[in-house]
Amino acid sequence: MSATRMGILGCGGRMGRMLIAEIAATPGCAVAGGAEAPGSDMVGRDLGELAGLPPLGIAAGSDRAALFAASDVVIDFTVPAATVAHAALAAEQGRALVIGTTGLDPAQGAAVAQAARRAPIVWAANMSLAVTLLLDLVESAARRLGPDYDIEVLEMHHRHKVDAPSGTALALGKAAAAGRGVALDSVAQRVRDGHTGPRRSGDIGFATLRGGDVAGEHTVIFATAGERLELGHRATSRQVFARGAVHAARWLVAKPPGLYDMKDVLGLR
Repeated sequence: MSATRMGILGCGGRMGRMLIAEIAATPGCAVAGGAEAPGSDMVGRDLGELAGLPPLGIAAGSDRAALFAASDVVIDFTVPAATVAHAALAAEQGRALVIGTTGLDPAQGAAVAQAARRAPIVWAANMSLAVTLLLDLVESAARRLGPDYDIEVLEMHHRHKVDAPSGTALALGKAAAAGRGVALDSVAQRVRDGHTGPRRSGDIGFATLRGGDVAGEHTVIFATAGERLELGHRATSRQVFARGAVHAARWLVAKPPGLYDMKDVLGLR
């Protein structure tokens, strides 16, 4: 059987470089190409050299449509506006797309969902297989524990992360809200500052920390009088996200158009 050809959008970024290495090291997968924004100093550089590997003989380009045409599946860890454009390209060419970009607003999310009517798309806030299981655990705990348990989501990431709370933190909050049968937007408390008064019963709170090179840490706290349950995950390397994205890409290639997430990939839905 021929190898699955995988393209990388944002190939010069931290995740892009790690994806190149992960694809190159995974049996049954092949690096089809990579793309960066026009004018980037990464354009023209060998993808292997970008990833700290021997040269692969494939230069980073800027023609995203050509990358889709050359790939069986494309992986996107870029920025929201670019991701929306990439989803439209996937729909236009009927190519599979894995999206790990976070921070999309509702309109951008709707655009991705629209594109998924014509192309298979996996979109997940976190590609870690363990985080996918954590989402299930959080939903189950929220459903089984009563309203006396206050829910707080704590997350920490490296100093370069631009969105807050993280996409994973929001996904964990949504899982907790689903367990309680409520919409997250109606109970989310993202900011506390000054004289806030007592905690409102039923709220799901968020706390955000930024610093250093932390790959990603998330803890969901269920607190009541006399006890506290904490469910969490710590990523010590971004490699876990690259590994999960490649796993999702291999799963997605044979699927019909539709919007999928990591629960679908792991058969949890």
